[in-house]
Amino acid sequence: MKKLPILFLALLALPCASALAQSYYPTRPVRMVVGFPPGGGTDVVARIIAPGLSENLGQPVVIENRPGATGTVAAAMVAKSPADGYTLMMGHVSVNAIAPSLFPNLQYDVFKDFAPVTLAASVPHFVVVHPSLPVNSIRELVAYSKERPGRLSFPSAGNGSTPHLAGEIFKSMAGVNLVHVPYKGSGQSMADLLAGQHQVAFDTAPASAGYVRSGRMRVLGVSSAKRVPEYPDVPTVAEAGVPGYEVITWYGVFAPGGTPPAIVNRLHVEIAKAMEAPAAHARLAEAGADGTVTRSPDEFAAIVRADTARYAKIIKDAGLKID
Repeated sequence: MKKLPILFLALLALPCASALAQSYYPTRPVRMVVGFPPGGGTDVVARIIAPGLSENLGQPVVIENRPGATGTVAAAMVAKSPADGYTLMMGHVSVNAIAPSLFPNLQYDVFKDFAPVTLAASVPHFVVVHPSLPVNSIRELVAYSKERPGRLSFPSAGNGSTPHLAGEIFKSMAGVNLVHVPYKGSGQSMADLLAGQHQVAFDTAPASAGYVRSGRMRVLGVSSAKRVPEYPDVPTVAEAGVPGYEVITWYGVFAPGGTPPAIVNRLHVEIAKAMEAPAAHARLAEAGADGTVTRSPDEFAAIVRADTARYAKIIKDAGLKID
């Protein structure tokens, strides 16, 4: 019986010890996992945010690229990582909202296995073509494709990625037949477009903007509802010939499910500050990304739930399946 008071005091001390540990977070480097190779939009956004987050946390934030299965391999690994704030993921709408409707044997639950931290950036897609393709507008692309059904190909970051869906939705709405070729990430897919192995792509602005500015790709349209301020002369796809077309990709930071709220909230605050820094804000804008979209963890969780339902309907209506 004498041991009971000691046990009781020890149990009371546990929450205090946990809170104390969280107050010192972080005491060592934090890794941010990216489920795609370097050079794609997810990687670009992660590397823009990481330096400011590292400065704010007082510890290095190390980017770790783990490509495979359209980002789902990395997501499964992060889902099983310790929920201590030292493993984060730069998530993606395809990994955290679209995948459940496409992959029958997904190794994680998008709701239970992740703690949403904050929305990091929202980006449109560019419809870009290789300079050798004799088209200069969306209408010309549609006409050219209809005259050559199945002869034009478009690469993507992988089956079920947003560049893939953006192309499939374009095909459906424009009534054209384009051949999809999946890759393990946007870096490789865009490199092959540059090499002339493909003719058109529907990738994100961060993955395309550098090539557009250098003149190595020609942009025909942007997938957002409004024109992008940094590219005022680029029409929306909807106004350029495919009414109603709109595809937006978001990137966001996730921690493993069960990460203490105090750590999640700390990360949210420090990431928001990193994104508000003038240099990071300018780099995101230059990449065609809106970096003013930070949301609280609860607000971000609501976005994930809403987009999971929305894309489930889009995928069902389009009849898309990934074996």
